[in-house]
Amino acid sequence: MDGDEPVGVSANSFTSVSLDPPLVLFCAAKASSTWPRIEAAEQFTVNILNEHQEDVCRVFATKGADRFSRIGWRPSSNGSPILHDALAYIECTMQDVHDAGDHVIVVGKVLELGVLSEEGPLLFYRGGYGKLAS
Repeated sequence: MDGDEPVGVSANSFTSVSLDPPLVLFCAAKASSTWPRIEAAEQFTVNILNEHQEDVCRVFATKGADRFSRIGWRPSSNGSPILHDALAYIECTMQDVHDAGDHVIVVGKVLELGVLSEEGPLLFYRGGYGKLAS
């Protein structure tokens, strides 16, 4: 959140780092207009999109888009947005930020997580969207 305004972006990389303590990471472009707003908040929620949310991913990947005007959400316990219909969410506080070329690697300490749907995850590979095979 940036004040009362929700902030979000589609991340090109996200992964688990550690189970004890629970840590995750995502990568953000330094040139992103959204990254400084997320960095200033010092907390974030990762929303894992379900296999039917390609349109949501595209909105969050579009520069200058009004990302939350057409997408339902609710605040997590830290105020970060949890998207309606997301597969799962992971609420984090920012633990470390590492410089990595034209990106930063953001490590977050997991505070809370939840599974919201039994659908499969949305996948992105070689410039296209897909889903897990049955």
